Amino acid sequence: MTVLVFLDPAFPAGRVADASKPQLMATDLGVTRGDGVFESMLAVDGHPRKLAMHLERMASSAAALQLDFPSSALWEAAITTALAEFERVHSGVPAVVKLMLTRGPEGAGVPTAWVAASPVPDSTAKQREEGLDVLLLDRGYDSSVAERAPWLLLGSKTLSYAVNMAAIRFAKQHGADDVIFTSSDGKVLEGPTSTVVLAVVEDGIKTLLTPELESGILPGTTQSALFAAAENAGWQLGYGPLEPSHLMQADGVWLISSIRLLAPVKSVDGEPLPVSAELTAELSALVETVL
Repeated sequence: MTVLVFLDPAFPAGRVADASKPQLMATDLGVTRGDGVFESMLAVDGHPRKLAMHLERMASSAAALQLDFPSSALWEAAITTALAEFERVHSGVPAVVKLMLTRGPEGAGVPTAWVAASPVPDSTAKQREEGLDVLLLDRGYDSSVAERAPWLLLGSKTLSYAVNMAAIRFAKQHGADDVIFTSSDGKVLEGPTSTVVLAVVEDGIKTLLTPELESGILPGTTQSALFAAAENAGWQLGYGPLEPSHLMQADGVWLISSIRLLAPVKSVDGEPLPVSAELTAELSALVETVL
């Protein structure tokens, strides 16, 4: 069961709505044009993880769309209401919490905002445990286009996720689990719903690497938290540019996200990669310390 709570001026703590019944106007621009932004976060024991980071990133995405963003206090009140109701129905179950913001019904000039809380899919734990077979897919842009063409909204988490979902479907149709996008000039970018992280161990020095944000990727909240924890634990850090050859030469590759957390990549385009249970356990433990 999904719990819905709308941000509504008449309900300071948010308005609980029935998820089994229609709630959006058919003319809402989030539906008709994908004109909006969203965030997904994990909640455990009724507490959202990395809330401040998600709200900050969502506000940045909204600013890129010139979309009015409700205050953090309004979001936090609605999230509290949603998680209280979720705990009542699904006691002790981890939740996927989605924050949704659209431009609202066409012509109304008033955004639509809501919180949705639902159980974490069973597949997330399975992918963490078993690892991922991924395909490299060309996103069709070069790695410098974000600076030249800000209207493409690269690096913003918008509702226009049709391409991302099509990429995952393509991967599954070809026997893989997920995707790592590359740029047309051959740089590693990101997954459709995740950030790419690599580990290199040389002469006893452990280094974590991730693609550079300037290539037009979404800033990863979980990757950022992991890097901060890893640096405190003595790891070296690096930020792209990365190429597919770096994936094949690394001592470990993972896709990391707020819900699935750290999932090892076990093959790229059918070529097996080393999967280090030791490194995965160490990095997963670091993730837990900062969530």
